[in-house]
Amino acid sequence: MIVTLNIPKHIYNTAQKILILFGIGISACLPLKAWGNKTDTHEYQFKNGLRLIVKEDHRAPTVAHMVWYRAGSMDEVNGKTGVAHVLEHMMFKGTKKVKSGDFSRMVAAVGGRENAFTSQDFTGYFQQIEKSKLADVVRLEADRMANLQFSDDEFLKEIQVVMEERRLRTDDNPNSLLRELMMATAFMSSPYRHPIIGWMNDLQNMKPNDARQWYLDWYAPNNAIVVVVGDVKPLEVKALVEKYYGPIAAKKLPERKPQIEPEQKGEKRANLKAPADSPQIMMAWKVPKLDPKKMDETDPYALAVLSAVLSGHDNSRLNRELVRNKRLANNASASYDLISRGPELFVIGGTTAKGQSVSDLEKGIWQTIQEIGVNGITEAELKRIKTQLLASQIYKRDSIFAQAMEIGSAEIAHVSWKNLDRIIERIQQIQSDQVKAVAKQYFIADTLTVVTLDPQARTVTANPKPPLPFPNSLRH
Repeated sequence: MIVTLNIPKHIYNTAQKILILFGIGISACLPLKAWGNKTDTHEYQFKNGLRLIVKEDHRAPTVAHMVWYRAGSMDEVNGKTGVAHVLEHMMFKGTKKVKSGDFSRMVAAVGGRENAFTSQDFTGYFQQIEKSKLADVVRLEADRMANLQFSDDEFLKEIQVVMEERRLRTDDNPNSLLRELMMATAFMSSPYRHPIIGWMNDLQNMKPNDARQWYLDWYAPNNAIVVVVGDVKPLEVKALVEKYYGPIAAKKLPERKPQIEPEQKGEKRANLKAPADSPQIMMAWKVPKLDPKKMDETDPYALAVLSAVLSGHDNSRLNRELVRNKRLANNASASYDLISRGPELFVIGGTTAKGQSVSDLEKGIWQTIQEIGVNGITEAELKRIKTQLLASQIYKRDSIFAQAMEIGSAEIAHVSWKNLDRIIERIQQIQSDQVKAVAKQYFIADTLTVVTLDPQARTVTANPKPPLPFPNSLRH
């Protein structure tokens, strides 16, 4: 869980997320209208507040059905971090009609696949099935929206699984620990400073009623979006959704506090000591994201292009300059999420090459950014990025699952599906001087957070305890 699914890894690699998940970028030689046909996408609003978005794609007799809840780790409070992800686990424990574990078996029985994901911004559940089986999964998903139930014993077993997940994916992973430190250091007020999986102490002290209360607070039709993409007829889907989701009552949602991140006025630094093979560094700058009310502002699109220039391909600036030419790093990459509910960071990180220090690599990263801030990027680089973005767009729109991900991820951040082609168009219009401008404006020391990994010797434990097996709901 935690936004790492049984889908192509590039979808949640943040550099590729820009290229594929949100479908930005298009070649100037291809007409924009070839990509955007709003007549095949339909939106419906139900009396209980539920929104339904249906996109027709009749190339294969399959359907992707997704339910997105606008409730992720950013909605958690101190002392209860990780509860959004824990509740995701518990959603597979059954209802009054469906026994624990039967949800997955019932989807498999009709030839489908299913899973779930938790992020900072949302929690989502999906099934991909043959089109004639859509009613089966709609009925199952609507049932657990309204009728989830689990015992204390089931919770106590599952929380152990989540803690083991944290140990395996974070505590025993130096890169994950470093990113966790970076987020906790960069943000003071924003709940983005908390890990999606939660702090271990919070997991150890979490109670069954904490998860139940999260479900009662946030799992409601008026806090959800249903996305259906595939070989369907929109009005038939509308009738199906109204039949099963329509009777579920709306809820009064908890008040969301703004939790505005204070302006950073000076460089932040932190160091992590953990077992690892090589030193690492992450450098994160506070930058703007796409504002749904200001879709034509240039800077977010220019930052997306900059991210692709830095690490979007084998001959990217970071790989060429830091890995091949200067041999400062074994690897280096950049990431930037164009769309999110909370504040945004532009992150550059890398692992040092043998004989090099993190300070050497830091200087190299600064030089690479400053070079773009002074001289911009070449027209050849810009053309290459737009061509690559186009290829990514083609790949994404060839998948009904990726199309559903695109729509849901945008909508949950209040970016309408109607603006997705507009995003493509704006990326198309970005020029070299605009990339130069954002590199100069935003990459300054006062908004920078630097975290470094000081590798420690690995210890070998005799007869290590085997990890707990993951349940069926945690296949990713």
